[in-house]
Order: sequence, then structure tokens, then C-alpha cells
Amino acid sequence: MKIKIDDVTHPAVITFVEDHMRNLNLLSPPESNHYLDLDALRKPDVTFWSVWDGEEVVGCGAIKELDSKSGEVKSMRTSSSHLRKGIGALILQSIIQACKERGYQELYLETGSMEAFFPAQKLYKSFGFDYCEPFADYEEDPNCVFMKMKL
Repeated sequence: MKIKIDDVTHPAVITFVEDHMRNLNLLSPPESNHYLDLDALRKPDVTFWSVWDGEEVVGCGAIKELDSKSGEVKSMRTSSSHLRKGIGALILQSIIQACKERGYQELYLETGSMEAFFPAQKLYKSFGFDYCEPFADYEEDPNCVFMKMKL
């Protein structure tokens, strides 16, 4: 497995992210989906990582800078054919390390509240994230869970 900072232009990465967005649209109502689209993932305030197994994209994740002291985890996904192989942990470790190097004091995330998102919540909790109130521009939503980690 190889993880790298990515510019979200490779066709395999684009397909992987588009599949991620389609999947989220099936799981949550539109007003509860807060994913970054391809253009947003390419903005200067976002750092995106892709994970490769040979020529196959098997995972991704990103940080969106909220301000000079905090960031938000975005676009976390592991290929369904590569679940439980540590890919999510690898991405999250890379994100946390980059945030520490930037001097961030807090790292936030928003994820779904439904059963399909329980494995992600478990991963985040294992890294030290705790549940919190909505942050940034988010509002209370029964389909969303908000988490925060002090760095």
C-alpha cells in the first residue's frame, strides 16, 4: 500500500471520489450530505490523500483547513473490497500528523449517524475523537454526528 498527497486529477481517483459521493447520496438525505465535490477537493485549503494498492485506489481522505488552528477531516473512504485492512487508520494517521505539523490545536469531523457509519465512528473514537456540538457552519441534524480531537 502506498499513501500520497494527491491533486485529485488521476482518472482512478476521480472515479473513486465520485463513487464515494454516490454512496453517501444513497445513505443520507441531500440536506445531510456535507461531502466536498471534486472542485472543492482541489482548493488550496484542502489537502487530499489517496491510498494505492498497485494501480488500484483503495482509500482516500482529506483535511480542510477551518482556520489557522483547526482542521476538518473530509472524504474518508476505504474501498469495500479492502475493509478491515488498516487503510482508514493509515489515512487518519497521515491526517493527524499533518495537522500536528501545521500547529493545529483541534481536528473536527462530521459523519453520519446511521448504522452504516458506526465503523467510521469506532475508528475515530479509537484515535481519540469525542462527540461534540456542530462546528463551523454545521447545524444540528439527526443524520449527522460531530466529533472533535484535541491535538
